[in-house]
Amino acid sequence: MVIAHATRPTAAPPRTPAGAPRGPRRRWAAGPLGTQVFLLLLAAAFLAPVVWALVSAFKPATQIVSDPLGFDPSTFTVENFRRMFADVPIGQGFLNTAVVLVAKGSLTLFCAPLAAYAFAKYTFPGRDLLFGTVLITLMLPTIVLIIPLLLEMKELGWVNTYQALILPGAVDAFAIFWMRQVIAAVPDELLDAARVDGCTEFGIFWRIVLPVIRPALAGLAVLTVMNIYNDFVWPVVAASSSRMATLQVVLSTLAQNITGNRIGADYATVTGELLAAASIALVPLLIVFIALQKHFINGILAGSVKG
Repeated sequence: MVIAHATRPTAAPPRTPAGAPRGPRRRWAAGPLGTQVFLLLLAAAFLAPVVWALVSAFKPATQIVSDPLGFDPSTFTVENFRRMFADVPIGQGFLNTAVVLVAKGSLTLFCAPLAAYAFAKYTFPGRDLLFGTVLITLMLPTIVLIIPLLLEMKELGWVNTYQALILPGAVDAFAIFWMRQVIAAVPDELLDAARVDGCTEFGIFWRIVLPVIRPALAGLAVLTVMNIYNDFVWPVVAASSSRMATLQVVLSTLAQNITGNRIGADYATVTGELLAAASIALVPLLIVFIALQKHFINGILAGSVKG
């Protein structure tokens, strides 16, 4: 015997009364294509002035003024560069900057991790007070320290010398803070195991800590190179002679050097030589950043850990 089961009618979904508030609507979210388009537009906005300066440096001086946005490769010339090298001691500026960059950068990359290692892994009286004092110096504007530092350089007889350009600020407070955050994440068990094996304290830093923090150290190296290369305020005060002028100081006095060495130099000539000098100064920094951008990004991520 077959027993028929009665099926219940399916209940219809309740209707929303007229005028009643509806549930939250799904918001539109930009997909990968929208994000890529936005980033491309942002990159184009940042790169447009750089590309214009590089291209305009090869244009005739009169064309830069008369048609600044024009692009005619058939008219490209190196006359702006030839005149600029004849009027401006940019080679001496590059040499001074290279000396300061190598010496000061080496001091920063060697001393800052060592100080950060002491703050992160050692316990000694006054450690927190001393580290807090280091952090307070980050809040002081550079202009406040210029006069005391200049008086100190004068007493030491270091004005217009490489010592004045290299030593002040060689051990940067930000570098110590960043390296401390990275080193604090290194497990203490690794350090204890090295001590049990008879490794010295400096050997622990050199063989255990340094390989672990290498990505962050590479990122710090990129930031250090950029800061030293672009530094202007302290070099223009500590090195007032043209013999010790760094690249940024030479670029700041470029127009005066051009008009002083060439009588009757017009606005177009000065503009062409300025763009030529700016392009030459820009290229090394772009090469360094492009070559080390992977290490820079990894270093930023490594320095974001919480210690």
